[in-house]
Amino acid sequence: MITVGVLTVSDRCSRGEAVDESGANLVELIQSCKIFQGKVSKTDCVPDEAHLIKEKLLEWCAEDLNLVITTGGTGFAPRDVTPEAVREVIVKEAPALTTRMITGSLRVTHLAMLSRPVCGIRGKTLVVTLPGSKKASEECLRFIAPSIPHAVDLLLGHSAVIQETHSELQSQGVFTHHHHGHSHAHGHHCHNHHQTLHHHHHHHHPVGSTESKADVSQICRRPRKSPYPLITVEEATEIIMKNAWQCGAKRVGMAESLGYVLAEDIRAKDPLPPFPASIKDGYAIVASDGAGLRRVKGSSTAGCKPEEYVVNSGECIRINTGAPVPPGADAVIQVEDTVLTIGADEGRTEIEIEILKTPQVGQDIRPTGSDIAANQIVLSKGTLLGPSEVGLLATVGVTEVLVTSKPTVAVMSTGNELQEPGEPLKEGHIRDSNKTTLISLLKQHDFPFIDAGIAKDEPSALLNTLKTALSEADILVTTGGVSMGEKDLLRPVLQSDFQAEIHFAQVFMKPGKPTTFATCVYNGQKKLILGLPGNPVSAVVTCNLYLLPLCRKMSGRPNYMYTVIKAKLGAPVQLDPRPEYHRVTLCWKPGDELPIAYSTGNQMSSRLLSLASAQALLRLPDRTEELQCLPQNCLVDALILSL
Repeated sequence: MITVGVLTVSDRCSRGEAVDESGANLVELIQSCKIFQGKVSKTDCVPDEAHLIKEKLLEWCAEDLNLVITTGGTGFAPRDVTPEAVREVIVKEAPALTTRMITGSLRVTHLAMLSRPVCGIRGKTLVVTLPGSKKASEECLRFIAPSIPHAVDLLLGHSAVIQETHSELQSQGVFTHHHHGHSHAHGHHCHNHHQTLHHHHHHHHPVGSTESKADVSQICRRPRKSPYPLITVEEATEIIMKNAWQCGAKRVGMAESLGYVLAEDIRAKDPLPPFPASIKDGYAIVASDGAGLRRVKGSSTAGCKPEEYVVNSGECIRINTGAPVPPGADAVIQVEDTVLTIGADEGRTEIEIEILKTPQVGQDIRPTGSDIAANQIVLSKGTLLGPSEVGLLATVGVTEVLVTSKPTVAVMSTGNELQEPGEPLKEGHIRDSNKTTLISLLKQHDFPFIDAGIAKDEPSALLNTLKTALSEADILVTTGGVSMGEKDLLRPVLQSDFQAEIHFAQVFMKPGKPTTFATCVYNGQKKLILGLPGNPVSAVVTCNLYLLPLCRKMSGRPNYMYTVIKAKLGAPVQLDPRPEYHRVTLCWKPGDELPIAYSTGNQMSSRLLSLASAQALLRLPDRTEELQCLPQNCLVDALILSL
């Protein structure tokens, strides 16, 4: 059992002005033994003061804790000094742990570039600095967790354990014996998300990799037809949504809340307006005085204190729209219903006015709380926070809100022929566009993503890329490898190595027939796998039909499905034996209630140009003997490709 100390570094938490969510989450994560066998024996919270951080770390290291974790103070803010304090404590740095955290975090967000983690050793204690946010600190700990038990064993000098681990790795083929009889470990390199593992004929894999159990050698015995039943798009959608869950809640600042769904009701702290306010530019008066002459006593403008003047009978106060109505006044008369009778200072001062219309009590006054009453619910749980809703948060003074988290999506391409876009084109290769397109789609819809790279068409290569992706994401989206070719390995590897349940692998649609959906449990957590076809248009169409609604549902959006409207065909369309999703642009002509749908051109599933200008997908029925073609102006369903 690894003994752990968790130190939160935060000015606000140390003063009791904020709740230490990150530290508490790390403690729970370790105590539950979800990531390694650990026991938290020390916890504390200190302000962002280097000497206090250093004192606490030295104290804990002297007590021979196996692992000391700090959370907070690793950024660019003037008070962020945790890395500097840690460097004064550690004797040896552990740069590879730091690299693993940074590379893993950069797959989640480019803002990880602004984090300055430090890892190192003092005596028999490993010291690790994590970011301050709950999400980022948990992610970084998970990135390095697989290496922590071995690191602790090495620090404690447990040679028996180390030898046992060596033997285990050797049995897995991690070590290879050369002719001169010595055993050498293959070099273990950190791969960023633009790199893939290259495997040689003998299938010697890097340290930590695993051989796939999937046997795909019997090419002649592979099925010639899919063993999975052909289901409808509606059935596929229902299966996917049944397996979705709503992500947990997290607290975010008002500025970061756009696009999230509220996980709590928001109540107004104060009434709006907080005082009786004028609706017009005019004069605050006593209504019972009626029409006639008034002595001008002064003015009330927006932002002034209302008690500066009191309005008595026969008096008035000049007032601006939105300004507080002063005590004594019970009506506002607009300036258009008055005339100036006496002025002074060459027109700079009003002495007396005449009111031309008889006023009514309460006229042109917004009473206190008339817009929003104190403690009134202004935004309900389940509300999607758009610009207006975030503005309302500002109005009622709510600067932090509890929202539903969003699922993290790992995007992976498969295929020996694929290469990254930035490389010179090799013979027999094509540049991978699917990953870029789907990541851009996720980015446009503001869902967190991980670029899981390109996996080669070899079971063990696919297995190890899948393991990395599934360890960091809730949903894995792959493109390619789901058809009936000898190199379509996704389903065999998922079933053999992950004991995944394949819920469907054939959908009655065009494009996108081989779309596959599976679920598995990995590292104790349920994972959703959506295998999309490799053809670019098929991938984008199926992503819009399945992935985006799935992400919206898991993010707590009540209306998570796509918007469907009626549209008229701009030209006749020949129907396909399968229901087709046809890429179109929409045009509204003056006087027409419905838009006209115009095809974007060749609808082949590999023709990416037909997606470039598409605004909607027409849902066309399958061809029958009675219905071979839809005529011009025929009404069809159009699925809007938008937020």
